[in-house]
Amino acid sequence: FPQFEDGILDICLKILDMGASYHHGSDRDHCWRNDPVHVSMVVNHMISIHSTNSIMKIPENNDYLKGTKPFSWNGSVPILQQWYNGRCRPVRYGYCGSLASVMCTVMRCLGIPSRVVTNFCFPCSIENPLGTNEIFDSTGKNLCGKDKLWRYHCWNESWMARRDLNQCCGDWQCLDPTPLETGRGSACSGPTWVRSIREGELDLDYDGHHMFSRVNSNYVGWLSQNNAKKTKFFCDAWPCGQRLITKSVGSEQFEDITGAYKYELGSVKNKEAYYRAYRRIHPGYCNASNCHIDRELSSLKNLFMSDSGINMRLKMVNCPMYGEDVQLHWLLENLRSENKNLKFNLSAQIITYSGCPMDQFWKDSVNVTLGPREVKKIPLCISYTQYGPYLCDHNIMKVVAISDPECGEVLMVSRDIVVNRPPVIVKLLSQPRLKVPCTAEISFCNPLQEDMKNCIMTLEGCGLFKEPMTIDLGTLAANQQARTIVEFTPYRLGSHRLLANFGCHKF
Repeated sequence: FPQFEDGILDICLKILDMGASYHHGSDRDHCWRNDPVHVSMVVNHMISIHSTNSIMKIPENNDYLKGTKPFSWNGSVPILQQWYNGRCRPVRYGYCGSLASVMCTVMRCLGIPSRVVTNFCFPCSIENPLGTNEIFDSTGKNLCGKDKLWRYHCWNESWMARRDLNQCCGDWQCLDPTPLETGRGSACSGPTWVRSIREGELDLDYDGHHMFSRVNSNYVGWLSQNNAKKTKFFCDAWPCGQRLITKSVGSEQFEDITGAYKYELGSVKNKEAYYRAYRRIHPGYCNASNCHIDRELSSLKNLFMSDSGINMRLKMVNCPMYGEDVQLHWLLENLRSENKNLKFNLSAQIITYSGCPMDQFWKDSVNVTLGPREVKKIPLCISYTQYGPYLCDHNIMKVVAISDPECGEVLMVSRDIVVNRPPVIVKLLSQPRLKVPCTAEISFCNPLQEDMKNCIMTLEGCGLFKEPMTIDLGTLAANQQARTIVEFTPYRLGSHRLLANFGCHKF
């Protein structure tokens, strides 16, 4: 977060000027700049919502041919400089991580303590804020519906006083600069008092119901059959908002802050907060009893896998690197004292980090017989030749095993698999000293049995490089290793990080 870099303060003040017409009107904007709530809302709006001068754009339909790949950014400096030097035109393209990083830099530069938060298993539901639907066909293919289940999502927290509420609300406030679809169109969120999300007090400030649903929504899985009939299946779904983390202060480790957003799942306080929020989100249940709400929720949820008499899970055998085969063990357990004869359809499909299903590249079917109380382990292997041509920049595939509806009960187990990119090795050849040239060796090996084309290495580091360094490596043949020596001059004391990012036609 380069809030101390040259020129960043001027860029941040320009952002406030360009967003002056938002919130209170341009004629009074300067009078409100001592209010962190106003400043945060202006910055939040300017990141990606402003009609003509937003800082970044998000690619539509994952098409970023007319701009920079969203995952190729190493830091905020190039984004802010490109926006400022390009007459305040949106930079193409970004994703939630780069938007949150830019906002964190701007807020820190303006004197408001901020940090980036990552939420794993993030629901984006349009119709029902507290229910996220995923639909599959009989082969296990994830169909594109209105709702999306993001694999992760990044937003910001800023520490500020809330004079618009009361003194006790001066604490971490949640701000999400990524425009997300709601029932009223796309919108960013916040500032929302984090503690109000945990307590279910959704009428205190801005967009509390959106933030609550993003960490407390229920997952509902459906099987869509040829006759357009949809059936809920047995599955053990991960809860939405299963883990929220941020970087620890003074350490490269992460800090788990899930407890700041929600009480322990199933606890009395967790249920009380949920009932409180449910009545505010659904006005028709304003006077409903807790039992009434429980019955309504039970009718929407999937049945647990164990209720069918079968337990299943997919367990990774390896942590696959790009070019390696993906190996899993499919574990099945019969909980009953009777035989089980089932037919399963297996599927593997590319999926983006934002939950958009893409190509289904692998299908199979298998008959499984389980004796009474029997546990069975079935090995599964997906080769690189099968997934390689389809894997996109998100590097995520979804593996699904779903039982044939003709067997009666519909069972489903799934697992998201991240295929790791090959590592870039950075080795310092001399001891870094202030304002003294330093050299480093950057190396990368192509692990594939095919050429990597259009290979580019990008180096960046606050306090180390005044601007990003780009090295064109051309084409790397199969198993070829590329080594390059770079020289840089550290210009600021302290501990700094050198970032190296490799890109090619594959990723």
